[in-house]
Amino acid sequence: MKSDLVRGDYERARRKSFVRAIASWLRRSDNALLAFEEMRRGIHAQSQRDGGLREVPIEHIVGSVGRYRDFDRAFLPRQARTRDRWESVDRAHRDRTEVPPIELYRIGEVYFVKDGNHRVSVARERGQAFIDAHVIDVVSPAPVESVEDLLDFIRDSDALRFYETTDLLRLRPGARIELTLPGQYDKLLEHISTHRWYLGNEQKREVSYPEAVASWYDRVYLPTIDAIRKTGALRDFPNRTEADLYLWTTEHHWYLHQAAHPKGESLETIVKEYAGENSERPLRPLLRRARATLPGFTPLSTPRREAPARPSSGSTPASRDSRGTPRGRPS
Repeated sequence: MKSDLVRGDYERARRKSFVRAIASWLRRSDNALLAFEEMRRGIHAQSQRDGGLREVPIEHIVGSVGRYRDFDRAFLPRQARTRDRWESVDRAHRDRTEVPPIELYRIGEVYFVKDGNHRVSVARERGQAFIDAHVIDVVSPAPVESVEDLLDFIRDSDALRFYETTDLLRLRPGARIELTLPGQYDKLLEHISTHRWYLGNEQKREVSYPEAVASWYDRVYLPTIDAIRKTGALRDFPNRTEADLYLWTTEHHWYLHQAAHPKGESLETIVKEYAGENSERPLRPLLRRARATLPGFTPLSTPRREAPARPSSGSTPASRDSRGTPRGRPS
């Protein structure tokens, strides 16, 4: 009788796998497990460390070392050869027999099965949310919080190079800098290098690159991001990121300096001004121009030489002050 139940469990899992395969084909979406070695090489993850025994959310297990062709993305069995081992594990669950922890590799917040693919498959099919696992952490240069992050960083070589060059995750765990336009990460690297030069002048000593990265992040990047959040400026730029707005307002600050605008304005004022003048919300510029035509309207800021709304990819300041604020002419 129990053998019939176990056999039924497996056949039901196989039917689900077949239905998912058809649906995936119709939607032209990827239903396959990710291959660990391919992902590890793609994200340039090298060093490893013991992560110990822990409970792992099963939905975060997205790939396998050697059995990625035997199961689909939901860990449903795709191959008939999985039957004997799958049914054996399922029988152990029905008998309430304790099964040993599985072994996983972890890259960021996603996991890959080193040993225990069938145990993951059965546990997931039975509705289990967590599973005990011995974890090996594989250190990624970029912040991977989901399978989408992992694939995006593999596709975006500029972002991956930025994280590798700066070692930002080691210096500031949890840091995340995302840009939506191509070629912009090189500008961030230039900001760091220029900040390093000024920091060395300020402190009369050689400043190491890691120290410059940490200082730039703490003294230049984060204060600007804080101003962006306080003003709510990102609402004016749908589908953009805080890092995009950091770059644009930094360039805007440089243009203000070139136009001999009085110094001393707060970051929040500069960010708010930039968002008001360059909003990507369709009605915002029209409303601003309409208000300007009203009788008795007085602009909040003094007129200044018009600056480009967006810096071109080749227009970056050649020098900055010790915080990294632009000073000088674009090259």
